[in-house]
Amino acid sequence: MNRARSEALFAEALRYLPGGVNSPVRAFRAVGGQPFFVDRAAGARVWTVDGEELLDYVGTWGPAILGHAHPGTIAAVKAAAERGTSFGIPNPLEVALARRLCTQVPGVQKVRLCNSGTEACMAAIRLARGFTRRDTIVKFAGCYHGHGDSLLVKAGSGALTFGHPDSAGVPADFARHTLVLPFNDAEALRAAFAAHGPSLAAVILELVPANAGLYLPRPGFLELLRQLCTQHGTVLIADEVMTGFRLGPAGAQGLYGLTPDLSTFGKIIGGGLPVGALGGRADIMDYLAPVGPVYQAGTLSGNPLAMAAGLATLEALENARAYEYLETLGQQLETGLNDAARAAGVAVRVQRRGSMFCAYFTDQPVWNLADALRADRDRFARFFHGMLARGIYLAPSQFEAGFLSTAHTPADIERTVRAAAEVFKTL
Repeated sequence: MNRARSEALFAEALRYLPGGVNSPVRAFRAVGGQPFFVDRAAGARVWTVDGEELLDYVGTWGPAILGHAHPGTIAAVKAAAERGTSFGIPNPLEVALARRLCTQVPGVQKVRLCNSGTEACMAAIRLARGFTRRDTIVKFAGCYHGHGDSLLVKAGSGALTFGHPDSAGVPADFARHTLVLPFNDAEALRAAFAAHGPSLAAVILELVPANAGLYLPRPGFLELLRQLCTQHGTVLIADEVMTGFRLGPAGAQGLYGLTPDLSTFGKIIGGGLPVGALGGRADIMDYLAPVGPVYQAGTLSGNPLAMAAGLATLEALENARAYEYLETLGQQLETGLNDAARAAGVAVRVQRRGSMFCAYFTDQPVWNLADALRADRDRFARFFHGMLARGIYLAPSQFEAGFLSTAHTPADIERTVRAAAEVFKTL
């Protein structure tokens, strides 16, 4: 495919943007080559500036659960825009979205809206520290919670993709207040609480880590975490920026029966527009200004366009059959990829929960970051480009998840599996 316009745009972007992009993983450094530029998107497809049509499994990195340019979401945004794009004053839509979050997620009693998942996680950490009057937090290797200083320690997502889990510019004094544990390691978790329990302000984690590929919690791991946090007065923070309202109407915590103290949200609750939210126990949330001593603010928080898009998206998902449909598509994709890899004699570990998936090029189980790092990244890069050449757009990194939408069809999945079968034979 001739991508002359994309190549020209990237050459110009390199003059004005660091690395030519505004978010690192978009640069294709993990798979080689140059990124394409998108012109428009609709349903489960994107069209590049060069006129190439691609079947999309990135979905704006998660928000596009209804597909791109969903008519209901577009109509809601247009109606909101006609009334004003930003107020910096309380508006009814932010109350409506907060009420919906509190109604759908059992552990959420109050909500503070913000502008990104990163912002929500930063605020959650500050709030937990203020509430407990403790400094130390626990995170898990490979879990990415945005680019806040306290959280860029053994991070996933773009930091991991580039082989630099720790960012320059993070003071050592910040990092020393962050303990990093392997995900799914019950003994390490017990040991951390035994050694540091009285000083632990919070534990933050993705319940289904999706920034180092995708792996699932072992049976009993989340239950142990909840028990230890309760026992030691430590705030348990569930990062549901990706999984919230994607894995079910109450997110991953609904699937696993976990009630965290605080939760962070993003992506889907903005319907593709910039948004984030922090919610949880009322006694903790009331430590936020203006009623409490923990400061957090934002001019664009509760932006009417993002609120309208998020409400329209959540209303469209109310029909439980949407999640049933996504599960059916996910199972079809998982089975198809496994069968195709087996037929080609290629070691692939397909991991999936609901509409989220990842294919690791390894024959070993993947339960944590160390397991994920053993996957063959060179083989993944060849797979990525082989699929792209066949019109299938996957995340350009072994360490990112893929996403299905209600706009995908069984025929799309069949086409994807056929393409994968062809590419597997070339690896």
